[in-house]
Amino acid sequence: MTRERIYLFDTTLRDGQQTPGIDFSVEDKIAIANMLDAFGIDYVEGGYPGANPTDTAFFEKKRTTRSHFVAFGMTKRAGVSTSNDPGLAILLQSKSDAVCLVAKSWDYHVKVALGCTNEENLESIDQSVKAVSATGKEAMIDCEHFFDGFKNNRGYALACARTAYEAGARWIVLCDTNGGTQPSEVREIVAAVIASGVPGSHLGIHAHNDTGQAVANSLAAVEAGVRQVQGTLNGIGERCGNANLVTIIPTLVLKPAFNERFETSIDAEKLQELTSLSHAFDEMLNRSPDHQMPYVGASAFATKAGIHASALLKDPRTYEHVPPETVGNLRKVMVSDQGGKSNFINALKRRGIVVSKDDPKLDQLIGVVKDREASGYAYEGADASFEMLARRILGSVPEFFLVEGYRAMVERRFDANGNLKTVSEAVVKVKIDGEQIMSVAESVHGPVNALDIALRKDLGKYQAEIADLELADFKVRILNGSTAAVTRVLIESTDATGARWWTVGVSDNVIDASFQALMDSIIYKLMKNRDQAGQIAAE
Repeated sequence: MTRERIYLFDTTLRDGQQTPGIDFSVEDKIAIANMLDAFGIDYVEGGYPGANPTDTAFFEKKRTTRSHFVAFGMTKRAGVSTSNDPGLAILLQSKSDAVCLVAKSWDYHVKVALGCTNEENLESIDQSVKAVSATGKEAMIDCEHFFDGFKNNRGYALACARTAYEAGARWIVLCDTNGGTQPSEVREIVAAVIASGVPGSHLGIHAHNDTGQAVANSLAAVEAGVRQVQGTLNGIGERCGNANLVTIIPTLVLKPAFNERFETSIDAEKLQELTSLSHAFDEMLNRSPDHQMPYVGASAFATKAGIHASALLKDPRTYEHVPPETVGNLRKVMVSDQGGKSNFINALKRRGIVVSKDDPKLDQLIGVVKDREASGYAYEGADASFEMLARRILGSVPEFFLVEGYRAMVERRFDANGNLKTVSEAVVKVKIDGEQIMSVAESVHGPVNALDIALRKDLGKYQAEIADLELADFKVRILNGSTAAVTRVLIESTDATGARWWTVGVSDNVIDASFQALMDSIIYKLMKNRDQAGQIAAE
């Protein structure tokens, strides 16, 4: 049976850029476009040339090699010809393969936002589409507020879609701009559009996530007949975000409800790059990946309960809806106070540590983990600290250096200009091969930062090995009340290889808890270096 094609349209660089706190540079846009192009997305929307210096410069510098490169802008203004509209002229002259024009399809917006008549808006849609087609570019119309417009004035919303189609638009994209439409409504309205004379082969869906249903609405639209799906990487976008292509794509590719009827530009081999694509994008945004994101999150194929882990070891299908390797992810059986032996054996095996189920040291490890978690540790979120604890109990960890002591001080004072400032100073004493090294550091960012700088300032023969070590995230959680509360510190680290690991420290002194996590991070980095070089046994 011949499968129908679903086209994937990414709007990360345009609609995704409206996310609070995200502001792409030209270089960012070039890098992201290259990532999307290499992955195989059909359409990459670059932004709005002429609207701001970044987008204008981007369109001068970047063109995709495989993906259709799309410029976004508005239809011509009412009362102005297409040849005399400067905004439309920029789109027609842009270095793009296609132009996506946003058009009002809710008569309320036509009146309030555009200040023109319904007929003038239809004329703008008609003439703008024809102008784009005349340049040889692919013409698209984003019918803004289509679903709300349909519910308020069905006839006019349909007229907007039909006008674009009859003018020659390749795609008429139905936009749930406010993100409040329900999946059942999407199915009914898409069916009505098709029944009105606009074929599904020319329809797209653009969903926002204001009710948490952008992915569901997008898939409902596909089931109802649309053949283009718009979204963003990791679901970024204004307010609650856009439909998440990282979730939509594997669902289309892997789930029989879709893959038996449809095909996309992403085949099974490419899909294995999905997790790395998602995480690389988060890295560009300088944020930690969402551990609970479907398919690609660190917890997407993680299990904690001992009974579940035991079943997973027998047959992964017992608790996995798809194999993790199909999306480039990994199975993760976590260790915690809820875990049984199966969890631990599987977790150790993944780290190259083989232990028998009857080994008394395994019982000792389980006991230590459960006792520590009862006191506040959380090894399920600190894989590196768990591995080092396991190696210490089941085998050994090289003593790279010995911390003989540290001191951290905080002083609030006036500087030479009379400005009040808080300065932290830290002193760390370490011994390496019998030689004592003392490092001192000062920081205006607090005592933990001062300790981190001092600890990594001089590690003798190991200094070059930790040069690429970076602390990517630092989280503090108070586990009980009062100023004497027990505190848990979780640190995420990374290095030049792109590896990430998490370490944990717990104490009623936040500085000491932080130092524990910092120490584990550095020791794990040194262990990892030797493990990669095949030298860990020699140490």
